[in-house]
Formats: sequence, structure tokens, C-alpha cells
Amino acid sequence: MRSTQLFALAAAATVPIAFLLALPAPGQTPPAELPRLADGTPDLNGIWQALSTANYDILDHPASAGPFPELLGAVGAVPAGRGIVDGNELPYREWALEQKRVNFDTRLSADPLDLTVGDPEAKCFMPGVPRANYMPFPFQIIQGIDKVLVAYEFAHASRIVHMTDVGESPVDTWMGHSRGRWDGDTLVVDVTSQVADTWFDRAGNFHSADMRVTERWTRTGIDHIQYEATIEDPGVFTRPWTMRFPLYRRVESDAAIHEFRCVEFAEPFILGTLSNPPIK
Repeated sequence: MRSTQLFALAAAATVPIAFLLALPAPGQTPPAELPRLADGTPDLNGIWQALSTANYDILDHPASAGPFPELLGAVGAVPAGRGIVDGNELPYREWALEQKRVNFDTRLSADPLDLTVGDPEAKCFMPGVPRANYMPFPFQIIQGIDKVLVAYEFAHASRIVHMTDVGESPVDTWMGHSRGRWDGDTLVVDVTSQVADTWFDRAGNFHSADMRVTERWTRTGIDHIQYEATIEDPGVFTRPWTMRFPLYRRVESDAAIHEFRCVEFAEPFILGTLSNPPIK
């Protein structure tokens, strides 16, 4: 076969491959067809929810018994799940890895004189970022031009993403200080000034008050957002690391976020006999 014929056959074979590479990935919508606001930015409005077991452990984990199997049986057991961390590894410094183990061993402990003991979720503390985005509760995004409000069902937590220059936060807060910008069709949010009292999961993975989170929210379809968060905390981790997972839009006609007033549930856990009876 002549070389010109071979070249023609090779060129013809690459056409369908190139065509396939140009197609959006499964579940993705071409950028031009994404829902957009009047200013052309992707429309992130809606009620969204993660479908993962990351709130139990952001790394790969097997199924395991709950805290009181002799009382609850399979209720409260931990389902097996894949992690959401790139490489399935957290680059802890040596002291921090030991602290993570202590956190796990004391996760169900409570001390009214030392509220840093035990999982903050059990005490109904606001979950912080990024944990609020993959807890098993829906949350709502309300998108404006210069502000984006994110309202979470758990513990009535919320935060505002400032799309204009508002400077640094004067104090640390539970949900941090969020400043956003658009990078093409991706909303990039820098989250700083979070207190050190939130964890990443029930497995005891933690951070310090120096943590910086860089979120990337990319709407990939009518009902999907690809979420990514890069964590920088040099005192706890030897290098930055990234988690990523999809968010799914709740499409029910009556979709809403509801009240989850967990303070009443947490008071007996924290205060014991000093607490008021929980509201039923």
C-alpha cells in the first residue's frame, strides 16, 4: 500500500476520535447551554446535596458498627464508602496524625468545661467549610450580583460569599470569611478566618485556625455542580491537598431546606443532668 494511502487511512481514523474528544463528558452540558443569569455567569441557584459518605470519613472506609450496637443494632452503623480526597491520603504532620487518632478515640466524649473535646457535629456546632457541603443535608444557593448566600439545613448555618473587595475578616468565625470571583464559568471562593473547632468528618480529621480553603464551584449540567476544595494548612499538613465530588440539584417540585434545630438534641450530650429536657 502506498504511503499516501496509509496517511489517508490514518487521517480518517483520527476524525471520529477527535469528534469524541470534543464531546462533553457524560453528565455534562456544553458551556453555552448552561443556565445563566442576565450578566452571563452560570446560574448556581437552587437546592443542592452531596450523595456520599464523606461526612463519616473523607477517606475510603469500610462499613463498621455504630457507637452503641448493643442498644441500636444496625441503626447508626457506618456505611462503606469511597473517599473524596485526591490520592486517598491526608499529608498530616506527625503530631497532627496522632491528634487525629485522639480525636477519633474521644469523638463521643463531652466535657462542658472543655467544648473542644469530641466531634463538634455531636454538639450541634456549625460545620464549617468544606464539611457543610457534604453533610447529609441539602443546602440552598441564592445567587446575586455582588453576594452569594449559601444557607445550610444543619444547625441553621449560613455564609455569604462576597463578590466585591471587602478586605480581611476582623475575627475568626465558624463558617469563615468567603470571598469569591469568577474564573470563566467556575466560581472560585477563598475561605479564611475559620475557627479551629470544626472537623472534616466524624473520623476526627481536623485543621487549625490557619486553614485556607480554595473552593471551585463548576456547574457541569442542568442538575450537577462539580465541587472542589483545596486545603492549605502548613502547621497541620505537609502540603496542600484537594477533595472533589459532585453536587446534585434537588428537582422535587416542593424541594426545600427544613429546620434542623439540633441544639435541643445536643444539650443532654454536652451538659448531662444540667440540661433542660429536649424539645420533642
